[in-house]
Amino acid sequence: MKIGDSRPLGGSAPSPGRERGEATGRAPVGAGRIVTDAVSFMGIPEAELTPKVRDALMSLMAEVERLRREVEQVRKRLGDSEELADLDPLLPVLNRRAFVRELNRVVAYGRRYKESAGLVYFDIDNFKQVNDAHGHAGGDAALKHIAEIIAANIRESDVVGRLGGDEFGVILARTDEPAANAKAKALMLLMSMHPLLIEGEEIPLSISAGAIAFTGEDDPLEALARADKAMYRTKRTRA
Repeated sequence: MKIGDSRPLGGSAPSPGRERGEATGRAPVGAGRIVTDAVSFMGIPEAELTPKVRDALMSLMAEVERLRREVEQVRKRLGDSEELADLDPLLPVLNRRAFVRELNRVVAYGRRYKESAGLVYFDIDNFKQVNDAHGHAGGDAALKHIAEIIAANIRESDVVGRLGGDEFGVILARTDEPAANAKAKALMLLMSMHPLLIEGEEIPLSISAGAIAFTGEDDPLEALARADKAMYRTKRTRA
């Protein structure tokens, strides 16, 4: 029997209500194929498939389908919750925990395929002055401005995260140290070229960035510490 076939298994004519698919609380006629499969699976003889048995099976299968849909919805909500748990509470980038997890994943990838990756670590210069002059709303706007510029100027395979306060990290997939350093310099230049606008006023922003390359032989947290030190070396030379 094809799905949607209105002929009953017993060969008798369907009732008008069942023909029109009225809301009787029973499964729709289109579930007939499901009922047939269930009958075959449970080994119910054709002769014992009375209208009551058939209706009971259809109601049961409708309940199974409803539960299946509910399970799918729960799985989707869990997936959405996990994704939200990975994001920074203020910015559309990963939080520190998720960023370190991704760093571990890239290290494992490098160990398996013998490839290096780059890591850029940076913070906003004189961020406290932005907060003092424009309040926390101005500070939040500066963080969002920086995050948007970074996200718009990295590859889809790269990862950006907020590591705390005004500190950010970028994982550059399949990148050596010269390329990572070049990317860090390019990001610093971009920031200096795009001031933040607050109520029509241009607020100049700059960042200090340090970059390293790491491989599958590196410890992820040690790589992060090396990139942090490289950032502070850049900050001292620009002071």
